[in-house]
Amino acid sequence: MHKVIALQIAPSINIRKCREALALPILFTDSDELFLSNGEEKFVYVFQYGIVAFFNHNSAEINSIVKTLMPEAPSWEDQELSETIKVYIKKGVQEVAFDQVTLPDFDQEAIRLVMLNTSQSVALDKYLEITDSLLAETKVYTKSLELTGKFNISGIKLKRFIGKVLNIKNQISENLYIFDSPDITWENESLNSLHLALKQTFDLKDRYRYIYERIAIIKEDLELFKDIMEHRESSKLEWIIIILILVEVVDLFVIRILKLI
Repeated sequence: MHKVIALQIAPSINIRKCREALALPILFTDSDELFLSNGEEKFVYVFQYGIVAFFNHNSAEINSIVKTLMPEAPSWEDQELSETIKVYIKKGVQEVAFDQVTLPDFDQEAIRLVMLNTSQSVALDKYLEITDSLLAETKVYTKSLELTGKFNISGIKLKRFIGKVLNIKNQISENLYIFDSPDITWENESLNSLHLALKQTFDLKDRYRYIYERIAIIKEDLELFKDIMEHRESSKLEWIIIILILVEVVDLFVIRILKLI
């Protein structure tokens, strides 16, 4: 029995620097991913969105690599966002269960798919935490509107909040491949079947949609806040114009009285 362990070690990882720091044989790499061999039947999979997956590594080996990449990171056992799945090799059997996968043989690409989907699951947990935090912050302002009828947020803070939500939305779109199949599955029916089964077991699509629905709610609230802010600023401008007109009228009235005197 082997294990895949995926954990979030940082908000993001520079793939080029990671490649230099680890100096392990490269099996696959691009701007977003780095798949490495770390000895016989051991693999490391690094993703630029801050997640690292390990296959067939013990705790000491995992912590050594984590410290190499992020010296300030805690040991992997103390990481808040992580996921573990067991991998069995049994000739002629390919099955995906809740917490384990059985592969018919020791296939590097099949193992890579397991590591990829496990990492995507951890990434979804990360973005769920972020969207929960954003939604909680939004509720503070909606509650204030309900109780006091007032909207206590500055224009600059609102713009920064909107920018934060849009950045999170873009990060999710860029980093998660929930609806896309990796190239290795296009011409291999067995790998494609494994990939689909893993996505279903990890419930990736539904969790992805759930996060996007929460982002949609937040965006809808922000649009309302933006309209209220614009109305408030418009009202201020109208009052300034009215005051200026009144001052002008009073000034003309005073000048005429002085001329009469």
